[in-house]
Amino acid sequence: MKVTVFQTGLVAEPLRDKFDNYGKMFAKLIGDGGGAFTFETVSLVENEPLPNVDDIEALIITGSSLGVYDDTPWMNPFRDFIRAAYAKSVPMIGVCFGHQIMADALGGVVEKSSKGWGVGRHSYSVDKNSGFLADAPDQMQFNVIHQDQVITPPKNCKVVASNEFTPNAILEYDNGAAISIQAHPEFANDYAKAVYKLRSGQLFDKNIGDDAVASVGTQNDNELMAEYFRRFLNRVS
Repeated sequence: MKVTVFQTGLVAEPLRDKFDNYGKMFAKLIGDGGGAFTFETVSLVENEPLPNVDDIEALIITGSSLGVYDDTPWMNPFRDFIRAAYAKSVPMIGVCFGHQIMADALGGVVEKSSKGWGVGRHSYSVDKNSGFLADAPDQMQFNVIHQDQVITPPKNCKVVASNEFTPNAILEYDNGAAISIQAHPEFANDYAKAVYKLRSGQLFDKNIGDDAVASVGTQNDNELMAEYFRRFLNRVS
């Protein structure tokens, strides 16, 4: 299976010499699955053209500093692309902004949260009534950095993980071929720390940034989510 990673944001310029782009982060997270997966990146944020949806075997949508309400030349065509992929049951995974634009394109509501910024390691309660998280632990933890949230999920999905800050944290769609997560399982600890330090005092107060950096020392379930992503892609291929 060729997995196309749609890059909707870029690693901040001060960090690009040290860290991979988001497309490579996802390829590293999921791996080749023993030869099951290959990866390509289409960088929408750098104006690379959308491919034909019929040529896509599976797709991942990355995070971004943009919001679904921003005016870009590629966002509306990409909404149409998401709806077409969903209708064809193309395996689809959305992460952070990807989670949000999938919900937005498929009938949900995404807004800046009145709770402000979510930053650091967040823990989520998992609903075992899920096709791809059925044997997951009761709680899973990941790095996050977001202000926007899915406020109202689309009607054609169910919430399979949540916490008080992010009630709609992981969604599983009714077609059986689409899932999304607000958190960042592709963010390794060193990258998460670097982002929190860079944005501290810029996007959020320094004390929030300091707490976020400290939280990175707690349990991280990135590898477990990578396994669930691999299972999901194998199951719906």
